[in-house]
Amino acid sequence: MTAVAPDANRSGLPIAETLDQLTPEWLTAAFRYAGLTTNESEVTAMKWELIGTGQMSDSARLILEYATDTSAPETVVAKLPSADPTSRATALALGSYENEVRFYQQVAPRVRIRAPHLYYADIDVPTASFVLLLEDLRSAKPGDQLTGCGVSDAEVAVDELVGLHAPLWGDPWLEKLPWLHRDRVGQQAFLLGLLPQLWAGFNDRYKERLGSDVHTAGAALFARLDAYVNADTEPWTVVHGDYRLDNLLFAPGGDRVAVVDWQTCTHGPGMQDVAYFIGAGLLPETRRDAERQLVTRYHEGLVDAGVEGYGWERCWLDYRRLTWAGLIMAIAASMLVERTERGDEMFMAMAHRHSRHALDLGADRLLMEQ
Repeated sequence: MTAVAPDANRSGLPIAETLDQLTPEWLTAAFRYAGLTTNESEVTAMKWELIGTGQMSDSARLILEYATDTSAPETVVAKLPSADPTSRATALALGSYENEVRFYQQVAPRVRIRAPHLYYADIDVPTASFVLLLEDLRSAKPGDQLTGCGVSDAEVAVDELVGLHAPLWGDPWLEKLPWLHRDRVGQQAFLLGLLPQLWAGFNDRYKERLGSDVHTAGAALFARLDAYVNADTEPWTVVHGDYRLDNLLFAPGGDRVAVVDWQTCTHGPGMQDVAYFIGAGLLPETRRDAERQLVTRYHEGLVDAGVEGYGWERCWLDYRRLTWAGLIMAIAASMLVERTERGDEMFMAMAHRHSRHALDLGADRLLMEQ
């Protein structure tokens, strides 16, 4: 059984933003509000275990016991604000928590991508206090950003992106969502001011680990950052923004993937997700052999889903020039969230793969032509 809490939560419950606040009594009230349990059923005990590798928020699996037999889930995933003050402050500044809560409430019902079912949601935007209770997909196998994936898994992931992008391709409804469609001019100015500072800090922090590819690609990008930020990339759709293996859960059998971590969800060019995933998810040798096939598969999927007016030449051009999205994410995220050992490994892998990706496809030359 699944239920979706409305955008404006009228449950009367306080926001349980820490694991200590997720008591059996609170969970019972939340489940009853969401229609998951009846008045005769209540949560009597709860255990939890931390899951995931997210650095912007904390996630835990809740293992539940009930007073009576019930169709309510035995386990759920709770997503809560990060305990790290830096990560939480970053999430507040970027609207990350609101993005995720609103995606589940407003956008998920309108697209065909597989995401966890929403059971309960609440958020106080000004304080970055929130709670999400989501379907537990524990039988699925998470991807691993560091090791990468093969072509068959990449095909499944690309197919799933069609289910996200095609239903709302060029849809003006997305422009009416202030949390998703932000002030474009203001955002461009913000990026042009912030990203060079982050690039300088990134170079200083990781100077012993950056090779020639990163230096060459970074120098090209930041010499013409305005050309990238101000490029014409329409038509737009709903974009995940961090579509990589760590955020993908492959179903048993590998024929479907579920997508988590919607904190970077935005309104933008769909090809950004495609280029970002392929550039980081495949090792360079595999990527070079498979990327045209994968992009063709995505484009054919859009056409089959009814998307019109987006030809192959424009699709391939967008793919090439949006290879920079991955390097920008590696630079910005590494400098704005809590630093961890695995995080450093991940950001270095991303920086090297995305830099090589951009250089292989001549994205540095495209910047000079724009």
